[in-house]
Amino acid sequence: MDRIDASLIALRRILRATDLFGRELAQSVELTAAQFRVLQIIAGREHCTAKEISQQMRISQATVTSLVDKLVRKGMVLREKSLADRRQTDILVTEKGSQAIADAPDPLQQRFVRKFAAMEDWEQAALIAALERVASMLDAEDIDAAPVLDTGESLTAS
Repeated sequence: MDRIDASLIALRRILRATDLFGRELAQSVELTAAQFRVLQIIAGREHCTAKEISQQMRISQATVTSLVDKLVRKGMVLREKSLADRRQTDILVTEKGSQAIADAPDPLQQRFVRKFAAMEDWEQAALIAALERVASMLDAEDIDAAPVLDTGESLTAS
């Protein structure tokens, strides 16, 4: 039972860290973690489309559209017709969006990436295998995170 308890405690700590970061982000820049990640992707590219964001985040284009709509309403990004291809719409970060990125707390994901990158190859492979196994144990390997990413709220919220 000690290992079972230790594993459940570790899972709760991960979930709690994610929740605390989401609250800190919402309080500091009034964005969900998913909205913030989309903003980061847009800011990191000269020209960005919903399809590119969808592919990078591995979520549906409909979800990206919803997230971008929210960022547009907040004045953090804008859409404009592509100069290269008038059939496409580019999504661009605004000054307010750039300021939100600068003002935001250190993203949890970036902390993870820095520490993960510092690990030995065998440690990275072992961690990936363990995380994939946990996802499988929770029957979560095929779950689309998009419904939660869409609004940043739980599915039971009205």
